[in-house]
Amino acid sequence: DSDDQVYKTVREKYNAVADEIQKLVAAGRPVLVGTTSVEISELVSRMLKFKGIQHQVLNAKQNQREAEIVAGAGFPGTVTIATNMAGRGTDIKLRETSKGSGGLAIIGTERHESRRVDRQLRGRAGRQGDPGTSQFFVSLEDNLMRLFGSDRIAGLMDRMGLEEGEVIQAPMITKSIERAQKKVEENNFGTRKRLLEYDDVMNSQREVVYKRRRNALHGERLELDLLDMIFSLSDEVVAGHKTGNDFEDFKLAIIRVFGYDTHLTAQQLSATPAPALTQLLYEEALGYFQSKNEHIATNALPLVNDLLKQNAPYENLAVPFTDGKKQVTAVANLRKSQATGGAEILRSMEKVVVLSTIDTAWTQHLRQMDDLKQVVQNAVYEQKDPLLVYKFESFELFKRMIGKVNEETASFLFRADVPVQEDMVGTNDAADMYFEAEEHQPQLTVQHESMLDSLGAGPEDFGPDYATPAAVEKQAPARSQKIANRNDKVSVQYMDGRIVRDVKYKTVEQDVLSNRCVLVG
Repeated sequence: DSDDQVYKTVREKYNAVADEIQKLVAAGRPVLVGTTSVEISELVSRMLKFKGIQHQVLNAKQNQREAEIVAGAGFPGTVTIATNMAGRGTDIKLRETSKGSGGLAIIGTERHESRRVDRQLRGRAGRQGDPGTSQFFVSLEDNLMRLFGSDRIAGLMDRMGLEEGEVIQAPMITKSIERAQKKVEENNFGTRKRLLEYDDVMNSQREVVYKRRRNALHGERLELDLLDMIFSLSDEVVAGHKTGNDFEDFKLAIIRVFGYDTHLTAQQLSATPAPALTQLLYEEALGYFQSKNEHIATNALPLVNDLLKQNAPYENLAVPFTDGKKQVTAVANLRKSQATGGAEILRSMEKVVVLSTIDTAWTQHLRQMDDLKQVVQNAVYEQKDPLLVYKFESFELFKRMIGKVNEETASFLFRADVPVQEDMVGTNDAADMYFEAEEHQPQLTVQHESMLDSLGAGPEDFGPDYATPAAVEKQAPARSQKIANRNDKVSVQYMDGRIVRDVKYKTVEQDVLSNRCVLVG
């Protein structure tokens, strides 16, 4: 391993590299030229072409030929130009004539920022006892030299009266370059360490969110998470209104969060301690939630039983739920739904609501955290540590995100019900609001516009506050069950409200199956 050859300019350095390669080829030695980038490898290639030196370029642009190029790199007089990433992990096998002429010659066109990469390049020669040499060429215009110590070396070269093309080769210069590399490595290490500290903040939040998401996805502890959610919201409502004793505002907050009119009184609000009042509100909200779910399960169970009696050719049932603003579809197994008295449908609905709410809120939170990471860098102007500011502000953002998830989830679950069209109530076609899943799906899907289409209903049918979420992935509409013979007289209602009566089913069958209309008689 020879000491580095230092030149004043890049032009002088590359001229010296080309001359050195020419000498080594004439001596019958295989040469490996290491470069720091694809651009430099192509520059060296053009210089060697100009001198008429045959060579191969290994720069990941010819990855299919990489093994072939490496296999021939040990022949006498072979020149291989490679970037620091190309051909790693393979030894260059020398021929006996190559060993006799001095072995593999390593030429480095520039010092890398990391000493580890330089050592890897040097180590390509001298493998398994083979002979070889390594030589680096450096100029004062290289990036590494410009950043660290080039002025002092340039002054030394001027005092020595070196002319253009002359070289300095001394252990002192080599050690100076290694000190510059060490400074760069320290800076890079500090940068990576700082980034890791920022990521630790995100990682702690990520563990909380993904734990709740796993609970919902696999059904583990989902019920406990919902109970914790209801209690947390009850505590927030009480804490926000206990001090002011404004009973009307207290009632409005319960309606906004839980969707029902409380039986608690103004006297209870003023006289009951906050912990006891939280427990009362929690028990009342939980009772309302359970009774509403029992009502939905009881109404859904007859349909499940009918479908199983008919030996329906499908395993799953897709049931739409809406809170008047948005709509989701719960996919539940028919036999499990019957065995649990309809509770399986509710569990599936709770899963899909929790998952969709968490995913939406977490996506928005990640964007806010990215923005926050950029903004807190300005804290240095206030002589504050940006990392401390980031930790504090990110914790506040995370608390608000969790509160938003809890409130949106509870708001939907407390208000969720199966939508029913007035025209279909009391008819056999009311069963059309349920759609079979086309195949067994272990995962739950969220559908909005497609389920509205299949119901034959538009946003106006769910009230003036209905708004279909903008960022919902459109899916194929569910297929209605065929319930009439082709020559039967039927009446259908289209999406625009138009009703066509007493037509043969075969004339509207395609419209019914594609959910452009629904049967109303």
